Amino acid sequence: MTEEKGFLDRLFKLQENGTTVKIEFLAGITTFMTMAYILAVNPIILSAAGMDKGAVLTATALASCLGTICMAVFANYPFALAPGMGLNAFFAYTVVLQMGYSWETALSAVFVEGIIFIILSLTNIREALFNAIPMTLKKAVSAGIGLFIALIGLFNAQVIVANPATKISLFSFKTSLTSGTFHTVGITVVLSLLGVLFTAILMERKVRGNILWGILFTWILGIICELTGLYVPDPTQHMFSVIPDFSAGLAAFTPASMEPIFGKIAFEQMLSLDFFVVMFAFLFVDIFDTLGTLIGVSSKAEMLDKDGKLPHIKGALMADAVATTAGAVLGTSTVTTFVESATGVSEGGRTGLTAMFVAFFFLVSLFLSPLFLAIPAFATAPALIIVGFLMLGAITGIEFDDLTESIPAYLTIIAMPFCYSVSEGICFGVISYVLVNLLTGNHKKISVLMYILAVLFIGKYIFI
Repeated sequence: MTEEKGFLDRLFKLQENGTTVKIEFLAGITTFMTMAYILAVNPIILSAAGMDKGAVLTATALASCLGTICMAVFANYPFALAPGMGLNAFFAYTVVLQMGYSWETALSAVFVEGIIFIILSLTNIREALFNAIPMTLKKAVSAGIGLFIALIGLFNAQVIVANPATKISLFSFKTSLTSGTFHTVGITVVLSLLGVLFTAILMERKVRGNILWGILFTWILGIICELTGLYVPDPTQHMFSVIPDFSAGLAAFTPASMEPIFGKIAFEQMLSLDFFVVMFAFLFVDIFDTLGTLIGVSSKAEMLDKDGKLPHIKGALMADAVATTAGAVLGTSTVTTFVESATGVSEGGRTGLTAMFVAFFFLVSLFLSPLFLAIPAFATAPALIIVGFLMLGAITGIEFDDLTESIPAYLTIIAMPFCYSVSEGICFGVISYVLVNLLTGNHKKISVLMYILAVLFIGKYIFI
């Protein structure tokens, strides 16, 4: 046992980082518990694009396991990876449903941009982009992602709904009661709000794994409501049964086959104009969503140095790039570092051993697919809303007395939820930071790369 611990100490530099195997194990459990919702949410989102839900669940677990192992090996960081929220929505709702491309084309675009990211990571370009963004904007990105994630949660819970007159509005219980849809949709809104309240109480009481317990609490309430008739599933409204299906016996615990989605890289489409349109869209969104998420995670975990740089960032970016490429082959959208990794850090996780434990739990989750497939979107919504709260805390690090810093930060934050895009928030922030400081005589604060990014982003809005 002593030799084994000595091996882990040497491999992950535990003593050097002031941690132990036990601490790393507990941190790994915490991180997995706070991000396990992706196993339920990702299949729901990608199935909207026509992909097999069970196959996506298997691909999600394997891609998360592989990507997290890469993070441990390449960077020795306690960060976990999985198909990114926002990026999966862009994949399904924008590229496939809005732009009209097939999910096979979208997967191919993810694969190619993953290869490009590997090259960019080797040439230090992505590292330079990360380091060029001022610390104020890094904190703003973290806070903006928090609002963006919370908005996704509110939409998933249908607490906020589309409204032709006001664009979006609060869910109307009066309308649901008069239209007879309360037992299908209205009750799930109530359950989601109860889930947020329950999770908040657990957080205040410092219960470990509070976010996952919030998901389970909301889901169990949903099961009770379905059994008692308070909740009535209606597939036409995308409201499905929340009771796990064990009718297949032991076979139900066998991971769903990835055959419907595995290796569906449409090489023959790679020379078409349509493909390059989709690939460029992914390339732009992914590079700045990935940087934004990594900024948010490292900022929340207080792992940036005094200059706002992340040590060993090249390994972390390479893990992202390799995981994205492999994830596309497996059959899922872009794999990226998860902001929930900060919860494991808060539990003491400091090395890649935390990530290795997270990867192990993702592997185990493959054999619990009936449970994860039954978890509804309204049960995972409280997790997204609470995670948004955790990320929003970065706003306290912004110097609001310095308007040349705080106004660009403000624009970064509000653009992410309002534009429904992390990358647009970064664009707003970089352009405004450069213009505000340049026109107020603070040009010495602006790096050459920031000027280049501002010009590129302005060009994007003019020509694309």
